[in-house]
Amino acid sequence: MAEPAPKSNPTEERLDTLTMPQNGWADAARKAALARVREMGLPGRRDEYWKFTRPDSLVQPTAPVAALFQNEEGPLFGDLDRLKIVFVDGVFDAEQSDDLTLSGVRIDRLAESADIHWASDLYGTLEGNGHYVPRPLAALNTAYATDGVLIHVTDKAEKPINFIYLHENETSDAILHHVVKLDPGAELTLLETGPAAARFNKAMEVDVADGATFHHVRAQGRDHERRAATHIFARLGAESVFKSFTLTVNGRLTRNECVIDITGDDAVAHVAGACVGDGDFHHDDTVFVTHDALRCESRQVFKKVLRNGAVGVFQGKILVKEGAQKTDGYQISQSLLLDDDSQFLAKPELEIYADDVACSHGSTSGAIDEEALFYLRSRGVPAEIATDLLTLAFLAEAVEEIEDEVLRDALVERLQGWLERHRG
Repeated sequence: MAEPAPKSNPTEERLDTLTMPQNGWADAARKAALARVREMGLPGRRDEYWKFTRPDSLVQPTAPVAALFQNEEGPLFGDLDRLKIVFVDGVFDAEQSDDLTLSGVRIDRLAESADIHWASDLYGTLEGNGHYVPRPLAALNTAYATDGVLIHVTDKAEKPINFIYLHENETSDAILHHVVKLDPGAELTLLETGPAAARFNKAMEVDVADGATFHHVRAQGRDHERRAATHIFARLGAESVFKSFTLTVNGRLTRNECVIDITGDDAVAHVAGACVGDGDFHHDDTVFVTHDALRCESRQVFKKVLRNGAVGVFQGKILVKEGAQKTDGYQISQSLLLDDDSQFLAKPELEIYADDVACSHGSTSGAIDEEALFYLRSRGVPAEIATDLLTLAFLAEAVEEIEDEVLRDALVERLQGWLERHRG
């Protein structure tokens, strides 16, 4: 009788397609991350935190489905004075990048940092500590990231840094890992733009020391078939500020995870996002904020506009540990469904072990306000333009989380362009 064929192991099949880079100072962190991947296994359909999002295309060992979209728009933030760092399909492009010299900031590349490095205390550390629930794709990233940017901010950066992710190879499969360390009192604005790759796995670890400020604004690309899993791990010191906003338009599958540990008193953490999707579009925001200090504030504000069968997911949790008194935690997730075929799946959570807190969460789905639409139509506004105006008004609470007016206006302009292209 023939022996039964051995059962396949999806995790090992994916790992067999990857080669672990050698960085010297990062080798121990990479091996520890690989051990976490093998212990957890790559995500499957039965995993609790993936029950709304099928991870198959993010973990399959075969090449990603072809994805390439010719973008006729000009570069986002093109008129802004910024330091540009360009990756093409996950490969650093020195010719298109600016000189990596900026007052008050040290910038290195992960791929070129072979000696002892300041990032050795951080690379993989915040990711490794962020597994309140299993995050195997983040651990996979730490183990196998081929490149990334290491930023040490010692003062207030004189201008923003812009990671620009270009996509030219229709089956590219990119893994990038960034580390950002802000010293006490330092300040940085970090921008991320572009589609990156057909399949993109990105992680960023951000350590915000006492009194430091980190602003993050991200616009994810328009490639229709693009699949991406992104991860942000942040640690906040006393009186520090962390604010992150993400705009996503199009893409077949996007999962953005954000894990924030508030460890210092009087810190502020805001994470927000807006997405607009049409058709075969699946967008998942998964957020976990831990309060472990006094008098801290956190906000989660997510808005999704969906049509023609698009799917939006929000999984957000606020954990208030014992002793984290005077916590102010706010969480809202809302969707605007422009037809009966689209759906919004939400799982808001609060877990509180302190007795002097103000925490709230809410989640709603709805259609365009017919009374408001009628009001605009009665004033001579065409139906499609009126719908666009109400859509932008719906997204406003999330977009207003961006403090810089110039950045905010640039993203609103892009949103308006998307809505105009998808009328009818």
